[in-house]
Amino acid sequence: MKKLIASTALVATAAAGTTVLVAGPASADVERRGTCAGATYELGVDRERGGFEVDADVDGARVGSEWRVSIRHDGRVATSRVLRADGEGELDLDTFRGDTAGSDTFRLSVTPAGGRTCSTKVTVR
Repeated sequence: MKKLIASTALVATAAAGTTVLVAGPASADVERRGTCAGATYELGVDRERGGFEVDADVDGARVGSEWRVSIRHDGRVATSRVLRADGEGELDLDTFRGDTAGSDTFRLSVTPAGGRTCSTKVTVR
């Protein structure tokens, strides 16, 4: 019986340790989503190499439609382009930004041609 309890405790401890390891890296990633003109947009910010990998994705856009996709970092334009939705209705824009003093704020704005602008923001402390 003592062996069974010790084995169970060891397995539980190992499982708890695994959970902590899996949950740790995910907490560094921040994502925000929204919808615009029938499409879903997402802003992802990941800590990388002393800065941030910033990803903007649009899914479910009309194939061939044009969108202005802009990413701002602390109020300044980091990148802005007009993109055309691919054959699956997807658009993608990525950039790397250095870490600044204090918190860093990223804003994604997406605007379909002839439509209204939609946006979301992420603040990383």
